[in-house]
Amino acid sequence: MVAIVDPSALASIDAALPHCPSLKHVIALDTQRADLINWDGALAGSPESFAPVATNANDPAILIYTSGTTGSPKGALIPQSALIGNLPGFVASQNWFPKQGDVFWSPADWAWTGGLMDALLPTLYFGRTIIASRARFSPEYAFELMARHGVTNTFLFPTALKMMMKAVPAPKQYYPLKLRAIMSAGEAVGDAVFQWVQDAFDITVNEMFGQTEANYLVGNCALYWPARAGSMGKPYPGHRVAVLDDTGQPLGPGQIGEVGLHRCDIHGQPDPVIFTGYWRRPDASRDKYRGDWLMTGDLAEMDADGYLWYRGRADDMFKAAGYRIGPSEIENCLVKHPAVANAAVVPTPDAERGNLVKAFIVLTPETPRGEQQDAELIKALQQHVRGQLAPYEYPKQIEFIDALPMTTTGKVQRNVLRALELNRATGENQSH
Repeated sequence: MVAIVDPSALASIDAALPHCPSLKHVIALDTQRADLINWDGALAGSPESFAPVATNANDPAILIYTSGTTGSPKGALIPQSALIGNLPGFVASQNWFPKQGDVFWSPADWAWTGGLMDALLPTLYFGRTIIASRARFSPEYAFELMARHGVTNTFLFPTALKMMMKAVPAPKQYYPLKLRAIMSAGEAVGDAVFQWVQDAFDITVNEMFGQTEANYLVGNCALYWPARAGSMGKPYPGHRVAVLDDTGQPLGPGQIGEVGLHRCDIHGQPDPVIFTGYWRRPDASRDKYRGDWLMTGDLAEMDADGYLWYRGRADDMFKAAGYRIGPSEIENCLVKHPAVANAAVVPTPDAERGNLVKAFIVLTPETPRGEQQDAELIKALQQHVRGQLAPYEYPKQIEFIDALPMTTTGKVQRNVLRALELNRATGENQSH
């Protein structure tokens, strides 16, 4: 086994070596240590050409771990076919990439599916320029970088877009941008961000839905079919996607169910983007399927025109006072308030109603704080939601926090907040 590491990670590697008996070689960047292989030295001594190895479509290509949105990350083994199978969705989500002069950038880390399969590999496949940066993401830096390098295409997850929307509402006044396509995925974009992108960039954001286990399933391509604010889009060419009930049967328009991908594409061949299974987890691999359908764990409804509308993770749905609650719609509503930078909605246990709706909110930096001001803002936010959603959806409790728990891929870890509320309720009950 071989590991390639950045110098900043050497301390971690040294600590891990005693526990990794199969690790024989460590290749490090910018190192003079005798016990490690220097990257530049190894590269200089390698032959200028090599004989590629013929592979089958279902041979393993990449072992990449899921983001751990609702639990521990699992290693997903991705087949060779996925590298080509991703391209129709990538091309469509980037308004028919590539075009003359296209330059790509995304803050998505190349160590996870979003950065690797939605940015780096497809851009390199087409032989186009992709910008790399180690800088920590900030809205101002993102705008400056895109302007400086003439970025035309990007993948920005909804959390990043929300931060950019709040930090620089009118970016074209300050930055000479050349953007022609923005793809967003990982969470629901929501109509607030959708409209801001339209106003700020004169671009319709192409929302995309996919997973580490099966990428680029559903999405938009504003160049060739009209996007609808808040919609995930339509199945990308080739895929058989349906909204399914608990028995694995397709549901009709307007019915909420779990999004599933059929093992076979519309031509009857194995869908090329589906993973081969979880690494050393045959039980979890079997549980991912319901008959011939790979189940995503995400809820949606499909309208009569074939557009899918995201309704949240199946794990994130909860009941409060007998009503079924999905957090995405409430979070999207809260973010429309000028004081809210980001929000996450979870259940908090309640003896009478089972659960109450609770919102954890990150406020914008300029929002005035203080005991009385916070109390007034809570009432204003509750009224804000009441005025736009059903009466049972407004958050009965609101807590302001500095930052939401996030995965490295920019997804909100609602399971962490749910566990926090459960532990608080358990502690209160024990104290009584």
